[in-house]
Amino acid sequence: MGALTFFLIAGEPSGDKLGAALMAGLRQLHPAVTFSGIGGPLMQAQGMTSQFPMEELSVMGLAEVLPKYFPLKRRIAQAAEAAVAAKPAALITIDSPDFCLRVAKLVKAAQPNLRTIHYVAPSVWAWRPKRAAKMAGGIDHVLALLPFEPPYMTAVGMTCDFVGHPVVAEALASVAEREAFTQTQRPMILCLPGSRKSEVSRLAPIFGQALALMAAKHPHLSVVLPTLPHLADLVQSLTQDWAVKPRLILDPSEKRGAFAIADVALAASGTVSLELAANQTPMVIAYAMHPFSFWAMKRMALIDTVTLVNLVAESRSVPELLGPACTPHVISDALQAVLADSTAQRAAMQTTMQRLGLGGEAPGLRAARSVLAHLPPLAARA
Repeated sequence: MGALTFFLIAGEPSGDKLGAALMAGLRQLHPAVTFSGIGGPLMQAQGMTSQFPMEELSVMGLAEVLPKYFPLKRRIAQAAEAAVAAKPAALITIDSPDFCLRVAKLVKAAQPNLRTIHYVAPSVWAWRPKRAAKMAGGIDHVLALLPFEPPYMTAVGMTCDFVGHPVVAEALASVAEREAFTQTQRPMILCLPGSRKSEVSRLAPIFGQALALMAAKHPHLSVVLPTLPHLADLVQSLTQDWAVKPRLILDPSEKRGAFAIADVALAASGTVSLELAANQTPMVIAYAMHPFSFWAMKRMALIDTVTLVNLVAESRSVPELLGPACTPHVISDALQAVLADSTAQRAAMQTTMQRLGLGGEAPGLRAARSVLAHLPPLAARA
């Protein structure tokens, strides 16, 4: 097999993880492969020398992006020039659409025959469906994480393969990790108020009050709160006056044990619902937001639920308390109901994991097969 070079771009840690698994899959299927581009430590460990630090791209929100607008614009141009100069078999951009799709558009304009592949389909099924058509101007092929996404991409002229969601390849708790929580008082509630400071600051007071209401009904209730090192001080401060003092967890092995053994989880809206589904942990999803933001979301939304377990399983078994519904009493009632009966939710979680690829080929390897299958004939024979 001839040599192949790929230029990959990831802009945040989740993309770095996807990229590293894809690179490993490509090397497994085509040993004579080399990589260049932009990535984090995981992609660099797979043999990439990053053009510049990936962390420069990990900015979110208007307030964060505006001061870095011109540096980011320069990085977009630099990345596009480097991609064209590398003469790769394909440009593979990974999530971070605001950066990646701009690079792809420039590359396509400079080199129309260069194959462009984007990993992680935009959620056009949820809102802003016109993004798919706009994306098609710079992208040839899409690697989708969710099984219902390909038709949205193919409808506007791109090819698309469902390659499985990375959650199905995540390690679950070992026996020892589970046993570390066997002496914890019951019921044990897993509290997950988000991974960003703004989310934690907004949700912690509401979650704390909801858990206090639960404690009044369950005197032996315990709360475990996994968090990230950079949020530990904030979480400590926000929870110090809670009626039930949570056990804060930073260690990944302890987190796995807590996810496996919890009776129910109270979680911020996001992909954590899939992590909980992988562990068969019943959940209540809640998210507070500004009234205008909630109004705008409801106005633009094309779906009646944002929780991926509900969407993938075509079920509405996971309670979803957003905006005005995110109140302590409503949350407490939902937690109580799930504790009393989680049968339908457990079935939905099993269905979700099966549909996301559990038990099949690893997503990184499936993604690699899809990339190689969609290379132009000359590149594939190179």
